[in-house]
Amino acid sequence: MPGRQLLIINAGSSSLKFAVYALDGAEPAANLRGQIAGIGQGKTRLDLSDTQIGADWPFTAEKVGTHQAALHFLVARLGLKERPQDWLGIGHRIVHGGTIFTQPVVLTADYIAALDGLIPLAPLHQPHNVGAIKALRDMLPEMPQVGCFDTAFHASNPERVARFALPETYWRQGIRRYGFHGLSYEAILARLRRELSTVPARLIVAHLGNGASMAAIRDGLGLATTMGFSTLDGLVMGTRPGAIDPGVLLHLLQKGMSAAELERLLYHQSGLLGVSGVSADMKTVSQSDQPQAKLAIDLYCHRVAVELGRLTAELQGLDMLVFTGGVGENAHEIRSRIAAEAGWLGIALDEAINAGTRQVTRGTTISKPDTLPVLVVPTDEEGVIARHCVRLLAS
Repeated sequence: MPGRQLLIINAGSSSLKFAVYALDGAEPAANLRGQIAGIGQGKTRLDLSDTQIGADWPFTAEKVGTHQAALHFLVARLGLKERPQDWLGIGHRIVHGGTIFTQPVVLTADYIAALDGLIPLAPLHQPHNVGAIKALRDMLPEMPQVGCFDTAFHASNPERVARFALPETYWRQGIRRYGFHGLSYEAILARLRRELSTVPARLIVAHLGNGASMAAIRDGLGLATTMGFSTLDGLVMGTRPGAIDPGVLLHLLQKGMSAAELERLLYHQSGLLGVSGVSADMKTVSQSDQPQAKLAIDLYCHRVAVELGRLTAELQGLDMLVFTGGVGENAHEIRSRIAAEAGWLGIALDEAINAGTRQVTRGTTISKPDTLPVLVVPTDEEGVIARHCVRLLAS
């Protein structure tokens, strides 16, 4: 196999997450994970899973103030320019694939141009994803790059689920429910297949983090999800409101709010932060004794429980519920509250197991015997991307 390592990149608005995978075994194995956080915010920092390597990486925050500078730093420290023969390629998490990209692809100039055209569909995420691809192409023009898309998993959702009740012309323009967090859902399915040797016919996965969504999965294929045309829809999130009556948005615009102000409200000032007035971080909000903080958690848990019921209706039953994501994996009190409100589905948690499940290293069942199986399963989006890279580049 040419190259024995893979670099996986997840470029966010103020961070650059990365992972290095070794390709010596039957499956890609992560030997380094990290992120350069706080980019453009005047307080850049480097976090690495291997502290020994970190000690050998001289990091000066003021020299890594942009995404491009962060990528130059990463490429230099990993030796991609000096030893390109050691690397199979670079894989990217890309938030939006539109209707064009429903499978991972090796990124060509034409594909990168097509990704530029999708920026209006995800203006806060897509520019950073595409910017990282272009920067690395300029630095390493011979290094193959692979794009993996968060929307692709939901391409199997039927039209009756994906369409809005708008005139046909808008459907043709790509105005539809796309869904996101698809790489996380793919990771959970892979984990279940490895550990359970099967996937339940009717599965709901709750990816709960600063961004949050849920997916109904039938026979291993996406059927419906809570996010829609954008990453705003569905559940209450850290700074996003989730489902909201479009009439509210029309009202605010008619009252004089600009489109930019509305965008800032919906993406940065709402959700847990907006209701609590305390923080967008679930742990911080949970520890607050302020009444508005408790209300924010009530709204958060209620929306998850309600969407759990709706997605069960989409599946016409439910065989298993999986929690994943930063909140889903670590906030046992949130899992407990959601389960209590959704108890009519046959959910009953073993609270001793649930409360002891924090840093999960493998799938853990937290439900009582003879009730609906509820699991906590860590997601691994980077691992999914690595496997796609090997499939596309190692042949």
